[in-house]
Amino acid sequence: MVTSSPSTMTSSSPGGATGVAPGLARKLKKVMESRTDNPDLLSSLNTLSTFYTDNTPQARRNLRSSIEHRSLSINLQFLHASDAAQQALDRVEAEVTSLAHCCDEIAKALNSCSASTGDIISTTERLKQELEITQSRQEIVNCFLRDYQLSNHEINALRDEELNEDFFKALAHVQEIHANCKLLLRTHHQRAGLELMDMMAVYQEGAYERLCRWVQSECRKLGDTDNPEVGELLKTAVRCLKERPVLFKYCAEEVANMRHNALFRRFISALTRGGPGGMPRPIEVHAHDPLRYVGDMLGWLHQALASERELVLALLDPDASVDTGRTASQFPKSPQNDSSKSESDLTFVLDRIFEGVCRPFKVRVEQVLQSQPSLIISYKLSNTLEFYSYTISDLLGRDTALCNTLGVLKDAAQKTFFDILKSRGEKLLRYPPLVPVDLSPPSAVRESVSLLLEIIETYNSMMLSALGKKPSFGPVISALLDPIIQICEQAAEAHKSKGSGHSLRRRSSLESDQIRKPAVDALWSDSSSAPKSQELNGNFAAAYVPHADVFASVILSLMPMNNEAPSNIFLINCLCSIQQPLLRHEVAAEYVKNLGEMIDNRIRVLVEKEANAVLSRCGLLQKMAHFKDSLYKEPSSQTPKTPLAELEDTSPAALSECLRAFFGLVLGSESSLPEFEQMQVPKLRSEACIQVARSLAEAYELIYTAIMDPSNGYPDPKSLARHPPDQIRTILGI
Repeated sequence: MVTSSPSTMTSSSPGGATGVAPGLARKLKKVMESRTDNPDLLSSLNTLSTFYTDNTPQARRNLRSSIEHRSLSINLQFLHASDAAQQALDRVEAEVTSLAHCCDEIAKALNSCSASTGDIISTTERLKQELEITQSRQEIVNCFLRDYQLSNHEINALRDEELNEDFFKALAHVQEIHANCKLLLRTHHQRAGLELMDMMAVYQEGAYERLCRWVQSECRKLGDTDNPEVGELLKTAVRCLKERPVLFKYCAEEVANMRHNALFRRFISALTRGGPGGMPRPIEVHAHDPLRYVGDMLGWLHQALASERELVLALLDPDASVDTGRTASQFPKSPQNDSSKSESDLTFVLDRIFEGVCRPFKVRVEQVLQSQPSLIISYKLSNTLEFYSYTISDLLGRDTALCNTLGVLKDAAQKTFFDILKSRGEKLLRYPPLVPVDLSPPSAVRESVSLLLEIIETYNSMMLSALGKKPSFGPVISALLDPIIQICEQAAEAHKSKGSGHSLRRRSSLESDQIRKPAVDALWSDSSSAPKSQELNGNFAAAYVPHADVFASVILSLMPMNNEAPSNIFLINCLCSIQQPLLRHEVAAEYVKNLGEMIDNRIRVLVEKEANAVLSRCGLLQKMAHFKDSLYKEPSSQTPKTPLAELEDTSPAALSECLRAFFGLVLGSESSLPEFEQMQVPKLRSEACIQVARSLAEAYELIYTAIMDPSNGYPDPKSLARHPPDQIRTILGI
């Protein structure tokens, strides 16, 4: 440490002040600004404290030398410690030097060797390149032979008598080569392509001819058994033949001919001999039962069609079934656009197979139809033939011999059924029944309705075709019921014409009785049986008793008998007896609706005739036109309106007598108005009575309105029409 004397540390200033020297000031400033918490400073002080123990002036003067000695001793220690590493590095340097010397010697040896072996290496490289070229050429030749040539094994397989999987593999290879030659023709190797194509064509045609002969021989074997099985080899052969449509057609015709004869023999055997050991029994055993006989034949044909279709489909269209054979993938499958061609081939073969059984089947069904079966049996036969016609046409096709035969037989069965209905209707029309006394429907109506219900039950239980659509039932109902309705109308017409004569005789007898009996007894003979509750009726009748003789004479003179009422009631009873059983059957809904309209029309006519008859008895029917004209016809300036009281027909005197007769019929007794007791349906009977009462009430209201009209000039209208329309409605019960 360097210290300064006090003389150097202080100096006098001109003003007498003392100061610090600049150098010392800087050092002091540096010391004062140094950070005592610096880690390096603290570490240095800690190290210094290890050898600086005495803080004396001498020690402070020798501090630098002490530090230098300390540094020197540390370096000496480092040198002693690194002697071993230095020696090891020397040894490594010596070894590296020896290695470099060896490498130089090796390089010299290699240089001498490469100079001597250069020719050998160049020759080796050249041979290696030639080998690669030769190998690539060999691969090209092998590929060409594989794609454009047949091996000896494949040629022998194509020429061998026995067909096996090797034959089809070789044939598939021939097809591949033929296709490859087409690609070769697009290049400049056209001559080679043509030669190879001609060679493959020779192999291919020979193979297809052998294949066709083999398939034909195998197909002939299929006709020897009833349920033959088609092997995978035969399926593959047929798939190959599809490439040659002409050869394929020959094979298909062979299959059709063989199965045609086999199916004909099986059908005749099933008809006459039955199954093995007599079970199942021959079909002709049930020839006495037409429905079972025809049903068994149709069931046998349908079952045979299913098995034959499966056989032909497996043979002619093997791609349609699952084919897991190893050679199946060697040939391309039929494209989608060939599906229609396959279906036409299938239909052709099946049509040829089943062509032979059409005639014996048709002859037997025609014999059944000619044996005049019952109406129900003929209808069931028609439905059965129609069901199988649709079912078999879905499997076989419509334009085939068997389907055409079924269509002809179905039409014949329907014709037989409708002919029976027609003859039955004509017989009924020739001998129409008489109308019973109680006007009930004749037995022919009940029998026909019962027969129709049985036919409807058969129709509802009939088998549905694949289309799920039943034939129309309307023609059957019309053919069965229309003649019944016609004979009922004829019977009603005959009864009406017969009743006109009886009514005239009855009228004359009634007039003679009225002459012999007092007028009051003739008019009110039934009034004594009326209940006491009808006081209004009794009082009104008593009021008109003094004029009973005039009243009776008016009634007898103006009373035309309604001869059409029994005929209409009879027709209504007949129509109701037909309608009621058919209400719960949906197939007859349209016909039931028409019957309802006919019944309504008949009831309307009956009500109108009865109301007119009542008004005619009272002498009011001829006067109704005057009342209507008075109320509804507008008067004109040229023809002024004439009051009804001034007209002869509607004068107060004439009208008074007619109204007395009307009130007598309405209030006189319970049997004065028609009650239609012979109408068998209570609801219709009640409705008819109500409608007659309503018609009479409306007519009386019209008369009452005209009488009360001041313009008609009646002097005392209330005495002429004593009862208002509401009272008449109450009396009539409406």
